[in-house]
Amino acid sequence: MGYVPGRFDREGAEHMDRIAKTVFAPVYPVLAEQILIRCGFSRGRCLDVGSGPGSLGIALAQASDLAVTLLDSSPDMLAIAEENVREAGLSDRVSPLRGDVHDIPLPAGSVDLVVSRGSVFFWEDLSRAFSEIYRVLAPGGRTYVGGGFGTAELRDAVAAAMTKENADWKSFRDKNLGPDNRERVAGVLADLGLHHRIINDDSGLWVVIERGR
Repeated sequence: MGYVPGRFDREGAEHMDRIAKTVFAPVYPVLAEQILIRCGFSRGRCLDVGSGPGSLGIALAQASDLAVTLLDSSPDMLAIAEENVREAGLSDRVSPLRGDVHDIPLPAGSVDLVVSRGSVFFWEDLSRAFSEIYRVLAPGGRTYVGGGFGTAELRDAVAAAMTKENADWKSFRDKNLGPDNRERVAGVLADLGLHHRIINDDSGLWVVIERGR
């Protein structure tokens, strides 16, 4: 979507919310199901990093018993996310938190599952960001961080719609999900010594980090 965490005023946040509720709407339930299956969590505490309007975090809460924290550095985006949470009837399990992935305002070992869709491509310091994510992971915790659309069919449908609005959108997507980015992320994780695996299939490009018990 071209989302740059923290760089949205109210108008930009509302524009992103509209796209999330239209073009991208079918993507989030599919991703939520894949995350729950691949990471093996249905309860506990989840952190959605760079959550935007909260679409993925809300989908995860709807499909599980997870308590979800929506982390974003844009107050306008978080205000919209809070409205979406309230409309979904999930205010008891989904809450907004203003903050940045490079300095997550949560205690060490406090989160069972960290997810993020799309924001990783805009993190200024991958090493520091992944170190912070690992710090807040509880023993036995996992991540599902990256970008994608869940299936090839959804990927192609989103691309068809988005390129009508922005002719450069597809090349932007391909760059983010391409081999150069995959190798860059893998190199950072290897340097940090984090036990991980990278999923690169029709669902997208995802990093699963596992913290030992």
